[in-house]
Amino acid sequence: MQTVIANGKPIEAQLPCSLEEFLRAQGLPPRSVVVEHNGEAVPPSEFPRRQVQAGDRLEIVRIVAGG
Repeated sequence: MQTVIANGKPIEAQLPCSLEEFLRAQGLPPRSVVVEHNGEAVPPSEFPRRQVQAGDRLEIVRIVAGG
């Protein structure tokens, strides 16, 4: 297990892995979030291909629908 910084907090994960795998391991459906990876916005279509490495920084925002 290695560490990633997600929303300012250290999170241990099996790394390297795809961003999609990381999100699923955290209990987050990939289509329900917006992600910034090391300061770069990542479109959901790239989640399966984007690799998360130890020491990376993620900002994850859950999408909430309402009205």
